[in-house]
Amino acid sequence: MREFIVEADGGSRGNPGPAGYGSVVIDAATGETLAERAEFIGVATNNVAEYRGLLAGLRAARELDPAATVRVRMDSKLVVEQMSGRWKIKHPDMKPLAAEAARILPAGQVSYEWIPRERNKHADRLANEAMDAGKRGEQWDAGASRAALDAAGPGSAGSRALPEPSGPPGDATAGAAKAREALARARDTEDTAATAAAESTTGAGEADARAARTLAAAPPTSPETRPSVGWASAPDLGAPATFVLLRHGETPLTPQKRFSGRGGSDPSLSAVGREQAERVAAALARRGTVQHILASPLARTRETAGAVAARLGLEVVVEEGLIETDFGAWEGLTFGEVRERHPEDLNRWLADPEAEPTGGGESFAATAARISATRDKLTAAYAGRTVLLVTHVTPIKTLVRLALGAPPESLFRMELSAASLSAVAYYADGNASVRLFNDTSHLRP
Repeated sequence: MREFIVEADGGSRGNPGPAGYGSVVIDAATGETLAERAEFIGVATNNVAEYRGLLAGLRAARELDPAATVRVRMDSKLVVEQMSGRWKIKHPDMKPLAAEAARILPAGQVSYEWIPRERNKHADRLANEAMDAGKRGEQWDAGASRAALDAAGPGSAGSRALPEPSGPPGDATAGAAKAREALARARDTEDTAATAAAESTTGAGEADARAARTLAAAPPTSPETRPSVGWASAPDLGAPATFVLLRHGETPLTPQKRFSGRGGSDPSLSAVGREQAERVAAALARRGTVQHILASPLARTRETAGAVAARLGLEVVVEEGLIETDFGAWEGLTFGEVRERHPEDLNRWLADPEAEPTGGGESFAATAARISATRDKLTAAYAGRTVLLVTHVTPIKTLVRLALGAPPESLFRMELSAASLSAVAYYADGNASVRLFNDTSHLRP
């Protein structure tokens, strides 16, 4: 089965104002541009123009092969989230456009991915060509278009031939692939510069040759060519959404190492746990970087979050998606007691992330799906902010596992202490960076 990539964009000079859209259909296997679409649509808003670009791209893909799978890539977070079903569509101008887009191809054939604007240059230039044509009182002319040429840069052909991964924000597999692709583009840029330098020094003096080699080896300084790799966010990505992950303080069940999930007795903090909450609150107050506090709805997390909030002067927002796994009939039991009473169920649970605890608890796979959805929602809502998430062992380990691209069995290989701090940063290009794990230095005397 063929796979297409549809890149679409739209713009409005005035919002609302003179508007146009652009779309391009790409063969996912070869990187070849198969179709371009652009049109001046009169006065409209940015969002309407973006939806019109999406419609044109999907129709072009259907014309090429109605059975092909289609990966839509857009720099409009609104359109991507609405068409993915994660955000509601409230605006009356966009509801019919979204419904029309959903009807063009079967839902199972189409997926949506957000990309930064600089990765959507071809469609963006098509949209601008359409708006320029409208300003002249004309319509876009495919024969006169330079969008593909203008969007191309050093290494662009190579990078397009390797289609981007489609993982969600924070998915390490997708992020690592994007980083490798960026490095490949950087190497292409360096190779091109080195070749040009060598050619320009033919017959020149040694001093000129040394100067040319120095220039070729120098890092690119233009924002258009600077590769977005390294240990920090590239300037055009903006500040990441940083989640500081705090496991709640001890409860009476914690030192006994008993299963304590969402379906158990919902214990409060013990005296030790309350002291731990005060210590971590003091440590976070000294750091002074937390801007928001979200907590699981269970008593132990809300109590821990309350201690921090009182010290920082912030409100606590309860987030249902941060709740602990449901351990079914194992709630309140130790590991040894579960092995004694439910040995077969426990062995399956240890071997298979799809296996549920005895009595219909929540599997690790189900927990991961829930945590992934919560992560995506929160990264969109708190882009560029530092947020304290007060939660439990399994949600924290799952967030770290997903950020690292580690297999499900890695959950059993992480130690996460009560009242410990971890941190993960999520960038706009889908990369995630684990910055801290199981820090308990604030609990030491």
